[in-house]
Amino acid sequence: MIRRFATTSVLAFGLALPAHALDLTQMTPEERDIFREEVRAFLLEDPQVIMDAVAVLEQRQQQAQLQADLSLVSDNAGDIFDDGYSFVGGNPDGDITLVEFLDYRCGFCKRAHNEVAKLLETDGNIRLVVKEFPILGEQSMLASRYAVATKQIAGGDAYKALNDALMASNGEVNLRTLNRMASTFGLDSDAIQARMGSTEVTEEIQRTHALAQRLQITGTPTFVLQDELLRGYLPYDQMQALVDEKRG
Repeated sequence: MIRRFATTSVLAFGLALPAHALDLTQMTPEERDIFREEVRAFLLEDPQVIMDAVAVLEQRQQQAQLQADLSLVSDNAGDIFDDGYSFVGGNPDGDITLVEFLDYRCGFCKRAHNEVAKLLETDGNIRLVVKEFPILGEQSMLASRYAVATKQIAGGDAYKALNDALMASNGEVNLRTLNRMASTFGLDSDAIQARMGSTEVTEEIQRTHALAQRLQITGTPTFVLQDELLRGYLPYDQMQALVDEKRG
């Protein structure tokens, strides 16, 4: 951070100088010493310039990341919004689409689950797409395989019920607890368990992982709201504000 401050400060000081004056390779040792002393005096006289310059740099980096994310979403729109296999909930005909990449062992995903549910309930015009993205170990993969198998065998309603139950659970994930959840909803746990290791389940999870890699997603939860990537947990109020902003 100190090195970045110093570099940014020299750049800020140099903005006031002719372009040729910043070519340090053309300066004599004596001229470089004078230049360094001038920079030091300048910063000591007005240290706020350091913070101002860093703020400008960070703003530019954020804008560059935003533009890069917009391109990533645009280039992968079909796989993000209409892959043909991810669960679609909320209002399927909603004017706003929210996509969530989640992991059942992720604490922030569990917090976000309630916020998303509130958003869908209060807004009523949001289409939700859920992407299974297990990245936190064997229990995450086990839970996702079970959830995807449930969806493939029993459909969206069964998947939604299991998804809600997994997000509400804070205990260890194993086949016994998963089968108990399935039985609670009247599902055929034997059929689901037999499906878990199938090519169809494996391919679905692999395709989502490949998509996440293209989108440079490394953590959960991650959302795509229309054309924008939102990396990390967001409370209900912020999500609703972003939705309102997208509607214009």
